[in-house]
Amino acid sequence: MSPKPLTGEIQVPGDKSIGHRACIFGALGDGESRITGLSRGADVASTVAVLRGLGVEIDLQDEGDEARRAVIQGVGLQGLRAQGAAPLDCGNSGTTIRLMMGALAGQRELGEITLVGDASLSRRPMARVSRPLSALGAQIQLPGGDHPPVVIRGAALEAPSEAVDTGGASAQVKSALLLAGIQGEGPLTVTERGPSRDHTERMLAARGVPVKIGPNRATVQPVEALPAVDQIVPGDPSSAAFWLGAAALIPGSDLTLTGVSLNPTRTGVLDILKSMGADLDITPTGDAGGEPVGHIRLRHRPLKGADIHGDVIVRAIDELPLVAALAALAEGETRITGAEELRVKESDRVAAMTELLTALGGRVQALSDGWHIEGVDHLTGGAVRAHHDHRIAMVAAILDTVTVGPVVIDTPAVAGVSYPGFLQRLHRMTTR
Repeated sequence: MSPKPLTGEIQVPGDKSIGHRACIFGALGDGESRITGLSRGADVASTVAVLRGLGVEIDLQDEGDEARRAVIQGVGLQGLRAQGAAPLDCGNSGTTIRLMMGALAGQRELGEITLVGDASLSRRPMARVSRPLSALGAQIQLPGGDHPPVVIRGAALEAPSEAVDTGGASAQVKSALLLAGIQGEGPLTVTERGPSRDHTERMLAARGVPVKIGPNRATVQPVEALPAVDQIVPGDPSSAAFWLGAAALIPGSDLTLTGVSLNPTRTGVLDILKSMGADLDITPTGDAGGEPVGHIRLRHRPLKGADIHGDVIVRAIDELPLVAALAALAEGETRITGAEELRVKESDRVAAMTELLTALGGRVQALSDGWHIEGVDHLTGGAVRAHHDHRIAMVAAILDTVTVGPVVIDTPAVAGVSYPGFLQRLHRMTTR
């Protein structure tokens, strides 16, 4: 039986990247901050748990099925403290552990903190963050080599004599450095090899912190304090992308995602969908906390293969597994390159998607930094592994709506890391 078309409007959960940062800035602020539209996913919950473990009072209140409101009593820019010897668990969240490394590096009265994570996070590289922070005088140890646990002792950070390079295009590394920089002794310039998400820079500017932005660089000045700021978290473009991908695959769909962040560092997937022939309308509606917001409408029409590379890759890095799935059913060939970052996400997403698509009858070749995919008329059902990766589980669920036969996911619940209820709502909306 063919799936029911996706129609109407959907409000997706609050953006994870913005939510993490809003909580951290609220914790470092002077006074009470109120954050509305916060994601209920496990990743943001990990940041909340770590901040509570550092002495921050955070009251969470449910706002419907998919959002929360957080009331945070800020402890001040230098107010984070070890509450005991127990490690602080970052769960599956790379953003939590890497941003907290930066936030904690300059806490002079911190004591000693150990950050840990689950099995997946414990395999992810951390030296890429600890190395540039250590160049500022941070005291960070990685007893396991390049992976968690991460042991941090608060330190007085120095003002570097030259720019600090992130070694790539990584918003997490850049943000860790900027969070440390506002606690330092002088201006800090961070440079990158390409553009990355700029949510941290926008939040700093919204709080009156002197930030100078240039091509692939940002300079921040140290401050004595951060004000408490109320913030609305707009809809997550990564979550929206999965609905757009489902609508792109299901004939007859006409779906609108409302209140989504249109930050240009996050809209690469929209550019990719357009290059594949998607019928997209984007309507800006305003601003939320320095972030552009709007509605995205997609009307189904068949997709075509495309050559996907360059700057769009980093602006769509979390959505590339979805793009690979769409390419598997698009007309013609698709080549995705320059995405070696996928190899060190929650799973090796290049390998995971190659395995998944192959299991369903797709024609896909793994590259060191992406895929070469030849589109087919249909995919079959089958048993697939999510590799404990929320993005892979969500992709598999979307493909299940259009495959010939069911797709059986080994750990479907992992989708709740970023989008609780997604699988259930997708099934409800597409089942006749």
